[in-house]
Amino acid sequence: MNNNKNFALIGAAGYIAPRHMQAIKDTGNDLVAALDKCDSVGIMDSFFPQSHYFTEFERFDRHVDKCRRNADTIDYISICSPNYLHDSHIRFGLRSGADVICEKPLVLNPWNIDAIATIENETGKKLNNILQLRLHPSIIALKEKVQDELATNPNKVYDIDLTYLTSRGRWYFVSWKGDLSKSGGIASNIGVHFYDMLTWIFGSVKNNISHLSKEDSAAGVLELEHANVKWFLSVNYDYIPSEIKEKGQRTYRSITVDGEEIEFSGGFTDLHTLSYQEILKGNGFGLEEARHSIEIVHDIRNASLTQLKGDYHPFCQKVLF
Repeated sequence: MNNNKNFALIGAAGYIAPRHMQAIKDTGNDLVAALDKCDSVGIMDSFFPQSHYFTEFERFDRHVDKCRRNADTIDYISICSPNYLHDSHIRFGLRSGADVICEKPLVLNPWNIDAIATIENETGKKLNNILQLRLHPSIIALKEKVQDELATNPNKVYDIDLTYLTSRGRWYFVSWKGDLSKSGGIASNIGVHFYDMLTWIFGSVKNNISHLSKEDSAAGVLELEHANVKWFLSVNYDYIPSEIKEKGQRTYRSITVDGEEIEFSGGFTDLHTLSYQEILKGNGFGLEEARHSIEIVHDIRNASLTQLKGDYHPFCQKVLF
């Protein structure tokens, strides 16, 4: 009996799409249709050269509908489109009779989650969010360590510094990623999976303070049940520490917990494949798992800035002074 699943992919020309193609292939399944208005999708030849490809949503919609009516089932629709389109594409996937796999951020606003839950109930189909940090061995080990410590000291509050800089060129600010209404800003675009990881380990949000909100940088403090998190995110190369620049690197990522560095720079290569394996076993991360991080980035995007005083991330001084 052939248990292979048929996939369709929305956003085939995007940065993250090849990881989804690889995951579909690694799990022994087939990509039968793909959509992207940009036709720079030659990467598909490395994975699924026989897949149908569309540059117009209307023709893609018609093809998916024909497959459904002809019992040529599309089991999953994977979504790698720009952030602001996720909500619409998720709804399309569920209403097309497919389960959905969506990149982060799942949506831009918390109320979108409630609307999608209604459509899940109407269709009987499920939404799965890619939250791959929850599957990273170092992050799993940290969660287990924290759980053990909280079992003996349930009132413990950790001090955490999160610093993530991933340099982007001028193209970034011309693309949809530089448009706040489409990307949700820096926090949504490059930070949402970190907020998910932190609330997964250290509990829900007690207070969300924003110190910095610029086109290329954002910073603040998250007070969680069991952690105070000073965070700084940027796509500006100028803010990367000089010792990292001297190594020729354009990315800097650091998380310290009570002054101890958490090493998780490696181990990312196969996390999308692992995510797909878990989803196919029925263990995907659904709407409620995504809720905390979406609420956090929504609040950051709409927050009034708090004056720098007391506890704040030291990299703020690189931007403001």
